[in-house]
Formats: sequence, structure tokens, C-alpha cells
Amino acid sequence: MRKLTVNLSVTLDGVLQAPGRLDEDRRGGFVHGGWSVPYFDPAQGRAVAEQAEASAPALLFGRRTYEDFFAVWPGRKDNPFTAVLNRAQKYVASTTLSEPLPWANSILLRGDAARTVAALKREDGRDLVVLGSGELVQSLLRAGLVDELVLSIHPLVLGSGRRLFVDGAAAAKFKLADAKTSSTGVVIATYQPLR
Repeated sequence: MRKLTVNLSVTLDGVLQAPGRLDEDRRGGFVHGGWSVPYFDPAQGRAVAEQAEASAPALLFGRRTYEDFFAVWPGRKDNPFTAVLNRAQKYVASTTLSEPLPWANSILLRGDAARTVAALKREDGRDLVVLGSGELVQSLLRAGLVDELVLSIHPLVLGSGRRLFVDGAAAAKFKLADAKTSSTGVVIATYQPLR
């Protein structure tokens, strides 16, 4: 059975919306896009790229994040993470996209995300890593499909924006499996659900 890890950047108040660019996601009038950029630590970025290259997981995206990553990453030639993303097997959970998908090594998962991802986890293959994809993550958490939650917790409060855990989310308990701190004060905490 494949392991499913969620890797997200969040603020202290749980906002995960638009961490990378000002124009990344303006839904709901969000004006704080790009909030993670001042906290970027090049050594941390290299470590993430090296880890991804070594374990070579398959990536799992929701439609919105997949389209955003495809619009940005294949054209970034000066970043070691570009090659990792381009080579990776990518699964996209969507009820609105159709094949063929534009990014190399991309497979469309049709239908209910929780059901299709549960089936994917039962197959042999590389472990799965979800990057971004807040709505998909919430459905996977509700279905009990997440094996590990890696949160890069940034030391700021935005006060608005889409959050990881929304009102009405299912109650859950986690254990802390690992924690590291970047040179810029970002805490990278790895949590595993207690089942």
C-alpha cells in the first residue's frame, strides 16, 4: 500500500492560500499572496529538492494546483525543483479536466477524489505526495487517507484566507513525528494521524 504525505505551507492562523505569488489565488478577495516568499531559505529549498529526487514520489494534485504549477514550473530553468517536478509521475484529481493533460507524466483521476485516491493507494507504486491542493487535502483528511502531514508553519498571521482546517472539519488527533526549524523561523513539523 502506498503512503500518502501532504506537504503544505501554512501561517500560524492556518492560512494556506497563495503562498508563492501575489496573483496566485485571489479568490475571496485575498490580497496577501506570496506570503511565504520572505521566509524562503535556499538551503531548505535544496533539501526539499534532494529529498524529492531521492525518494522520487508520485505527486497528487487537485485541478487548481495542477494548473497553477503547470503554468509556472516547467518554465523555471534556474530551479533544481523544476526537473524533479517535470520527471515525477503526476496524478490529478478532477471532475472537470479531460485528457490528455498538458504536463508530461500526468494521469487524470476521474470521479470522487476520496474514492479514486483510496484505490490509487491500494495499488503498488511510489508513495504519493500532495503539494498544495487545499480542497483535495480536506477531502482526503475526512476520508482518513492521509498518512503524514508535513506543515511548513510560517511565523505570521494573515487574518484572512483559505485555511487548512475549516469550521466543521472532522475532529482528529495527530502525533508529532519530527520537527525542524529553518534559518528564517519556519517550523517544519511532521505529524502522523492517530487512528
